Amino acid sequence: QVQLVESGGGLVQAGGSLRLSCAASGRTISSYAMGWFRQAPGKEREFVICISGSGSSTYLADSVKGRFTISRDIAKNTVYLQMNSLKPEDTAVYYCAADRDSGWFPSRRESEYDYWGQGTQVTVSS
Repeated sequence: QVQLVESGGGLVQAGGSLRLSCAASGRTISSYAMGWFRQAPGKEREFVICISGSGSSTYLADSVKGRFTISRDIAKNTVYLQMNSLKPEDTAVYYCAADRDSGWFPSRRESEYDYWGQGTQVTVSS
């Protein structure tokens, strides 16, 4: 099992950038597919971006294409979400998740993720 703690959320102006961190403990993140999901007020939680345990495969939602990237620091056992060109519609609570049973390709489905962080709030003002 692995424990996940997100950080780095806050208030940012439209067009600005923010980097979220997901610090893992207990097991190395290289054993898991890692994903980011978000939930806006009054909406269902949605997939944002994910990366395979090997780090070789990624998927991302169309809504964040060209703006968001995911990366890892194995030595720090941390996954990052770099968010650029932020829009007000990016406002949400962002969650980090880990999938222990992933294969070569990470999953876009939240039901397949086994471990979740507590979430961090991102607010983008216009």
